[in-house]
Amino acid sequence: MLTKEQLMVHTQNMRRNIVKMVHQAASGHPGGSLSCTDILAWLYFNEMNINADNVNSTDRDRFVLSKGHASPALYAVLSEKGFLPEEELMTFRHINSRLQGHPNMNYVPGVDMSTGSLGQGLSCAVGMALANRLDKNDHRVYCIVGDGESQEGQIWEAAMSAGHYQLDNLCVFVDYNGLQIDGDVTKVMNPLPFDKKFEAFNWYVTTCDGHDFDSIAKALEQARANKGRPTAIIANTVKGKGVSYMENQAGWHGVAPNDEQCAIALEELKGE
Repeated sequence: MLTKEQLMVHTQNMRRNIVKMVHQAASGHPGGSLSCTDILAWLYFNEMNINADNVNSTDRDRFVLSKGHASPALYAVLSEKGFLPEEELMTFRHINSRLQGHPNMNYVPGVDMSTGSLGQGLSCAVGMALANRLDKNDHRVYCIVGDGESQEGQIWEAAMSAGHYQLDNLCVFVDYNGLQIDGDVTKVMNPLPFDKKFEAFNWYVTTCDGHDFDSIAKALEQARANKGRPTAIIANTVKGKGVSYMENQAGWHGVAPNDEQCAIALEELKGE
């Protein structure tokens, strides 16, 4: 279990690497990667039983990044955890790199599901949780879905299945930063209210501040204590968190910073 101070060192390095990856590739999705960074750091360092030694075993927890376009955040935490050398991050989205724009489980150790077609990742997580139950495997499955992604019908089909099968070994974070590529999620296609929707499908629902480690930890504690239902954690986050000119700006959903913008971002991320 890492302290908050230790985790902050990792999250700052993750955010710097996210910015550098997208800048180096001149493409990618910085906004939604930066919004889920703190959740990923807590999961990989303080919640999930997963490391470079047990990555090929079924005797561990699983994670699915359903919003696969936020792959820079996943690659960044895998690097911090020792799955990937940090220098490889700079090959992101390059020809012949393992680090594709959407994570591929066939190439990258620690990636449990290839994702990117929005809506499908949660279905895969449901399948993993159901398989664990059938195998009498007590390990848990975690998933992050996007708020914009939740406009996909498949998200709610998966939610219905998880509730029907009472998959209390499944915990899903909704990265609720309020923005997607075309703007405010409530104006593009309003997916709210998340809590009542999940509750209607027999989920236990709680909330957290997705950038506050104490709040994340409390929500996960409630998830572990919950029995007979899957858990949805509505995580209130800030798109572009940590980079002032990206924060709460839909325009930074899928745009790479130029040289000057990258330098500004890295300077801001030095001592937050």
